[in-house]
Amino acid sequence: YQRRVHGDTFSLSAVSTMPIGIPTQLLINNEWRNSVSGKTFPAVNPTDESVIADVQEADKEDVDIAVAAAKAAFDKNAPWRKMSGRQRRDLMLKLADLIEQNAEELANMESLDNGKPKTIALIVDVAMTVRCYRYYAGWADGKIVGQTIPIEGNYFCYTRHEPVGVVGQIIPWNFPLLMQAWKLGPALAAGCTVVLKSSEKTPLTALMIGKLIVEAGFPPGVVNILSGFGPTAGQAIARHPHVDKVAFTGSCGVGRKIMQYAAESNLKRVSLELGGKSPLIIFDDADLDKAVETARVGLFFNCGQCCIASSRVFVHEAVYDAFVAKCIEAAKSTKMLHPTDPGCDQGPVVDKLQFDRVLSYIEKGKNEGAKLLTGGARHGDKGFWIEPTIFGEVEDHHTIAKEEIFGPVMSVIKFKSEEDIIRRANDSIYGLGGGVVTKDISRAIRVSSALQAGTVYVNCYNVFDVACPFGGFKQSGIGRDLGEYSLHEYTEVKTVIMAVDPAPKDA
Repeated sequence: YQRRVHGDTFSLSAVSTMPIGIPTQLLINNEWRNSVSGKTFPAVNPTDESVIADVQEADKEDVDIAVAAAKAAFDKNAPWRKMSGRQRRDLMLKLADLIEQNAEELANMESLDNGKPKTIALIVDVAMTVRCYRYYAGWADGKIVGQTIPIEGNYFCYTRHEPVGVVGQIIPWNFPLLMQAWKLGPALAAGCTVVLKSSEKTPLTALMIGKLIVEAGFPPGVVNILSGFGPTAGQAIARHPHVDKVAFTGSCGVGRKIMQYAAESNLKRVSLELGGKSPLIIFDDADLDKAVETARVGLFFNCGQCCIASSRVFVHEAVYDAFVAKCIEAAKSTKMLHPTDPGCDQGPVVDKLQFDRVLSYIEKGKNEGAKLLTGGARHGDKGFWIEPTIFGEVEDHHTIAKEEIFGPVMSVIKFKSEEDIIRRANDSIYGLGGGVVTKDISRAIRVSSALQAGTVYVNCYNVFDVACPFGGFKQSGIGRDLGEYSLHEYTEVKTVIMAVDPAPKDA
């Protein structure tokens, strides 16, 4: 992972020993405050089920206050609106520098709150977060531009790309730091103001970033960060009449509700990055060692809690048995250590709800006739640890082959021909990702073109770069995160047509 995302923008030597601390209040208008109700909820460490901190719980009243602050900050006479693109760039670069300087503390908290190995949190989550803010800082500096358009008659026509306004952002728990950056980066580059709700499962690093946002010098009201639950704070954001756009990453079921709330309120713009059941197709000419590693990274990275996880692994019947044997060996070698141990490969799933959900899918797999090849049980007696699990003899109609599990459960499925596998791979309500492992370049091009997915990997998986757009086909979402495409989600296009007087006759 270090080779893929570390690059030259992140240095462990830059790590600071100055503590950020653990903010537990709501950040509204650059002020830390308790919720109106005074209610709190616990942030729980999934490694051992201990409580890290009690966090203030936002509700509708808090959303109203935060939206009012964001609306005031978007006023045409407010400091944020008067800033040039270069000034916004400098603030974002300052934020990126502060995150880099506090990388160790952020990675430690991401590991505590989410359960992922600290080493991964440091070299993947924090490093890519820094890179994301720096990338979008570059866009803020005068690069979000319109067009001049020749039209008929004596007219001059041009377009402007203007910030959409007050944005509500609701982020998930699987990559809290990264998802916050994926959402805030383009919104701030475009000049929007934001009310962001973190997941109730992992609220702490979002608040830590909030502290750094204030330190970086962002004006009051530009970024407001709320900790709370979906049915209360999340719904209030999506329904709010003064929120101009809502961006959400999470499940399809909640995505549908977000669209409903947006329609029932002010028809606010919506972008959604939702679930997946991504196919990884391994052909008979594949290097099996590379194929096993690709499948391992594609499914078991982040304990399977990745929306693009390659949880349907289709293997050509000619190499199926050999692949399965190697895959079982790789899964059994997984080191399930304390997440702070540098040798840890896999931590726990995020909480008890997810723990029970994943184990229920494992039971469904066994009950419906799939063959449990390895894993399938709790690891240890404390925390939410689940063994890396592989099922063989999986059929397309099995629940574990159709529904998103979001845990360390791999389904290995046989196929016979290219034509057959394209049809079966596309037979899903989802279309977030897919993968192809083959030595045949023509086949790789054919199959990657035929797959109905927003991202297709060839001879690799889970490779991300902030310049590459990310999003899905079908029920996997609407719109795109990352890259230039994400900026389109946070801007409105204004057309200006000016009459041009003809030259005087005596000119």
